[in-house]
Amino acid sequence: MNTYKTAEVAAIIGVHPNTVRLYEKRKLIPKPERRSNGYRVFTEFHIEQCKLIRLAFQVEVLQNGLRKKMAQVITVSATGDFDMAIVLAKNYLKQIGRERQSAEEAIEIVKKILSGDGGENDGHLKRKEVSKMFDISMDTLRNWEMNGLLSVKRKENGYRVYTDEDIRRLKIIRSLRCANYSLESILRLLQQLSQNPDTDIRAALNEPKQTGDIISVCDRLIVSLSAAEKNARAVLNMLYDMKIRFS
Repeated sequence: MNTYKTAEVAAIIGVHPNTVRLYEKRKLIPKPERRSNGYRVFTEFHIEQCKLIRLAFQVEVLQNGLRKKMAQVITVSATGDFDMAIVLAKNYLKQIGRERQSAEEAIEIVKKILSGDGGENDGHLKRKEVSKMFDISMDTLRNWEMNGLLSVKRKENGYRVYTDEDIRRLKIIRSLRCANYSLESILRLLQQLSQNPDTDIRAALNEPKQTGDIISVCDRLIVSLSAAEKNARAVLNMLYDMKIRFS
C-alpha cells in the first residue's frame, strides 16, 4: 500500500500543505496515522478523498443550505460510509432539481407581473392555504410580514386572511426572493408600488451592486444550478468508484 507525506499529498492535489491540514481539522478527510517522529502518514484513500473535496466545492451554490449539504456528503465519505454519502448526494441532486424548478417558475411569474397579468385569486385564503400555494413555510410568511413586506388583515376570530392584493404582493416577493434579492430591496420596491401602482419594477430594483433585470437574475440562477447539478453527478460517480476501491 502506497503512503504519502503531507507535502506529497499537497503536490498531487495541487494545494498548499496547510490546506491538507485544514481538511483534516475539519474532518473532511480521515485522521491520518502518525509515525514515531510525528509525521502524518496518508494513504490512497486520503488522496481520493482530497480529490473529491476539490471536485465537490468547484461550484459555489449557497441558497437553501446546499453548500452545507454537500459538506455533509464529504464528511460522511471521510468516515468510509460510502452508502450514506451516496444517499446524501442523491438527496442533494433532488434539491437542486427543486431549486431549478422554483427559479423557472419565478421567471414565468415575473413575466406575468411585468405584463400586467397578476393571475389574481378570487376570495380570501388562510395562511396554510397560501403556504401551500407558494410552496413556502408559514414561518416564512410570518417573517415577511414582520419585516413589513405585507400587512395581512385578520377576521374577528383572529385568523389572517389573504386578499387578492396580498396574493399579488406575495407573487412579487417570492419571485424576487428566488432571484436572490434582499428583503430590503423588495421592501423598497413594494413601498414604491404602494405610492404609485404604475411604478417601473425594473427601475425600482436598480442598485449599484445589481445588474440586469429580475428575469436575467433568475436566468443566471438557473445556469449556476445547472452547473451544480453536473458537478453533483460527477461527485456521485466518484463516490461509487471509491466505494468499490476502499470499502
